[in-house]
Amino acid sequence: MSRISIVIPMYNEARHIGRTLLAAQRAANAAGLACELIVVDNGSQDQGPEIARQFGAQVLVVPGVLIGALRNRGAQVASGEWLAFIDADIEMPEDWLTHLLELETADIADVFGLDLYTPAQAPWYATAWHRRTSLPLRHTMQRVDWLPTANLLMRRQWFDRAGGFNETLRTGEDKDLTLRLTAKGARLLSVNEYTALHWGYEMNWREWMGKELWRQGSLVQLLRTNGLSLRLLRFPMLAVLVWLLDLLAIFALVTGAPQHALMMGLLTTVPGLALSWHQSHKHRNPWLTLQLWGLHWVRLHLAGAALVLSLCHWKARRPARG
Repeated sequence: MSRISIVIPMYNEARHIGRTLLAAQRAANAAGLACELIVVDNGSQDQGPEIARQFGAQVLVVPGVLIGALRNRGAQVASGEWLAFIDADIEMPEDWLTHLLELETADIADVFGLDLYTPAQAPWYATAWHRRTSLPLRHTMQRVDWLPTANLLMRRQWFDRAGGFNETLRTGEDKDLTLRLTAKGARLLSVNEYTALHWGYEMNWREWMGKELWRQGSLVQLLRTNGLSLRLLRFPMLAVLVWLLDLLAIFALVTGAPQHALMMGLLTTVPGLALSWHQSHKHRNPWLTLQLWGLHWVRLHLAGAALVLSLCHWKARRPARG
């Protein structure tokens, strides 16, 4: 019987970890796999570690390290020929492993991830933000250059070949690893036929903006690690452009040119519109385009702030978590 090791980083996820572990175990049973559940805890202050042990998981307590190190510690003790990385607030469908292992056996791809959806009660901005990276319903799979680690599946040999996660990145460790996997010849596949549920969605605007500021905090590190590629440069360049337009608008107001200030202000919305259309036109949903337009406008300003803070060597005080 094949064996899978499911690695789950965690910090204060007592609300979700039981659901996550139960769904992962059910998926392994449905696929006929021996399952090893490994929870790597970053020093939780709630009952998450105790709950994880009750569900049969091996719990490693590794406080004070970044998210890549948590995932690597789990992989180091894993004994499965398959490795899966999922976040502690993700509910995987029962057919998750059955379907993806069939795709691997058919030699369609080497590394897999399911699209991520939010529960029905999630606020509109959390739902729209997840949909921006999902495939349209008429598509079931798509080859991609990188995958997020909210859920990620591969044979152990691919993980070892890529050298594991970068332990110095505060965020973006998923993009860094999967871009290196692509460079090593791995075929990455995003699958929409079955979807995972993200229960740790942002419940208010402050949380959404805080997470986005944190997520953008590793842009400079990613560029240093992976080189000045257009793929990695285009978003920070757009963020810098938006900030420059803001400064020009402020300068125009100060110098008594309100019409020029208005024009500059309107121009700051163009990059967000371009990004929202690029990500939403495949869904053929104008309302989603409008929602993403506003979210991207905010995100570009946050990314510019994160870029400046990164250049000033500021680090967000946020524990590593899945």
